[in-house]
Amino acid sequence: MTPRVSAEGLPPAPKSVVARALLILGQFSATTPSMTISQLSRATGLPVATVFRLLGELETGQFVQRAGHGQFRLGNRLWEMGLLTPLHGRLRETALPFLLNLQYKTRETVQFAIPNGDAALYIEKLTHEEAVPQQSRIGSPMPWHGTGVGKVMLAFGDDATRDEVLGQPLIAHTPETLVDPDALRRELLAIRERGYSTSAGEYVAGSTSIAAPVMVHGVVLAAVGIVNYRMDAGLERFSEALLHAAHGISRRLEDTDGLVGQ
Repeated sequence: MTPRVSAEGLPPAPKSVVARALLILGQFSATTPSMTISQLSRATGLPVATVFRLLGELETGQFVQRAGHGQFRLGNRLWEMGLLTPLHGRLRETALPFLLNLQYKTRETVQFAIPNGDAALYIEKLTHEEAVPQQSRIGSPMPWHGTGVGKVMLAFGDDATRDEVLGQPLIAHTPETLVDPDALRRELLAIRERGYSTSAGEYVAGSTSIAAPVMVHGVVLAAVGIVNYRMDAGLERFSEALLHAAHGISRRLEDTDGLVGQ
């Protein structure tokens, strides 16, 4: 049965207070870090008065805070709670020494991403002072097929995810984006054979990247990437250092039973 939608094309608003509060919190993202009451009302389909009341309660609990100009953003309490999650407490903290060492060796921007539903999600980025890119903010989702980290996780991931991605229309983010599923499938096989992926201007024009998977007991949990926004076609010179970092993270996680996300 097709779910009912409101006049604005939104599904019916949830009835419970908890579900409505979570719906409001879920509207904030890396691309919309702050929103006004009217914006949240339109995005959720909730009445302005309801959003106003719930924001007041969330503000009291420090789950949201005022950002000026009538806008709200996520509060410190959510950040404190986020530090307790396995994503931060185990995976990111285990990886950080290896990422720092890789960034020191290469003097390039180093990224760390995880598979997250229908996209790759950046959870850490280390930027050299001489290269300040404007893309790949922490918390930003990136397409599977247009980025180095996305392609390498897709290549080493499970068949079901790969078939689902390849079975959908692939968006051309730039003229260089590979959107032919058969050609992409061949590239993914090549990535598995050499152990790392490369990308050149496929998501952001002028960018190049190289990425390797973090595997724990045969399952891809994350990817380490190096990215350059000056169209450096020679990033593969860092492949040995990149693989060393990815394998080091994998071994450290396996030594502690790889209980990430449990």
